[in-house]
Amino acid sequence: MLKHPFLKENFFPDLMWFIGQFDVYDREETRGAMLVIYNPDDEHDRRELIRKYGLDLECLSYRHRYVLLSFLKEKLNDPTFDFQSLFDIEEDCAGSWPRGEWYSLKSPKGFFKDVYMLAKEKWKEDLQEAALEDPSSW
Repeated sequence: MLKHPFLKENFFPDLMWFIGQFDVYDREETRGAMLVIYNPDDEHDRRELIRKYGLDLECLSYRHRYVLLSFLKEKLNDPTFDFQSLFDIEEDCAGSWPRGEWYSLKSPKGFFKDVYMLAKEKWKEDLQEAALEDPSSW
């Protein structure tokens, strides 16, 4: 089984890998100041956010990226999956988004569709390399 990049545990794909970089809790003056200028509901801004920050996952190997993107594809094909819930922050949770729009995106699924499309472009070589292997051997 594929191992987590930081822990000695199995890796289980989670869509938070794609949006965790946008959490600005306790970094409002640094990360928050960089991100607040982007509107996640604006197509151009959203794609810029994803390219610059959402896919900045250098800690993940080509295998992790393959598994993560396969998981995202599965969720995009699931009509019952609640993408908005990924952006919900519980009251007792230490987390915050850079702009109010993050709490109720016009199209949270559209956000992840863009993630999928842009990741396929950016990670093309990694995905091809992983596709040549047998995931059961990881």
